[in-house]
Amino acid sequence: MAAPALIYYVEDDEHIRDLTSYALRHAGFEVRAFPDGSGFTEACREKAPAAALLDIMLPGESGLSLVQQLRANAATENIPVMMLTAKGTEFDKVCGLDAGADDYLAKPFGMMELVSRVNALLRRAARPAQGASGSPAEELGWLSCGAISLSPEARTATAAGVELPLTRKEFDLLRILLEHKGRVLTREQLLERVWGVSFVGETRTVDMHVKTLRKKLAAAAPGAEEAIGTVRGVGYRMREIAL
Repeated sequence: MAAPALIYYVEDDEHIRDLTSYALRHAGFEVRAFPDGSGFTEACREKAPAAALLDIMLPGESGLSLVQQLRANAATENIPVMMLTAKGTEFDKVCGLDAGADDYLAKPFGMMELVSRVNALLRRAARPAQGASGSPAEELGWLSCGAISLSPEARTATAAGVELPLTRKEFDLLRILLEHKGRVLTREQLLERVWGVSFVGETRTVDMHVKTLRKKLAAAAPGAEEAIGTVRGVGYRMREIAL
């Protein structure tokens, strides 16, 4: 029988920390909870968790800083991270995603939804990236659409020859859109292909990642962001445009 997945959870509110930890343990996870980032950082040095749940507003280092530290360390860079926070503005969501978080859940949240999202993170982490044909992404050549190009093997993407500083999820999202250029992909399809799950419930994760991806395309090559078209009420489509 497989050992339960180890979850690290950082939350300074003792009541919320205890309640959430109980719900996760009841769902079958092993949980280590911390009131601030110092204990979390030390624990990560000793043993990497299967996933990390981080509040943004913490005493000492913020959750955003903790995510950035994880992504900057080769031993922890691939740990799935979900931000759990009372801050629900678009700016905070974008900051969390830009810092390298994989998902974002605003308080108050239901425990069933939390458990579902944690399971989603773990399934995604256990599943290798797949190309359109089902073969590993590393076997694919360069993908392109107009001035936008991407190499799955080198994990490099450019717009008009300028390299894009993409997070892991932004890169995977752009790759999927390029692999299916000209076709409309729904938010549900993108969640399945980029995050590896069929999510039950409402999430703005795809929209927030598209927003940050467009900003980086625009910064590299003004107008390039228009290549990701919105199909109202459906999803997104990669299209070739002239710059």
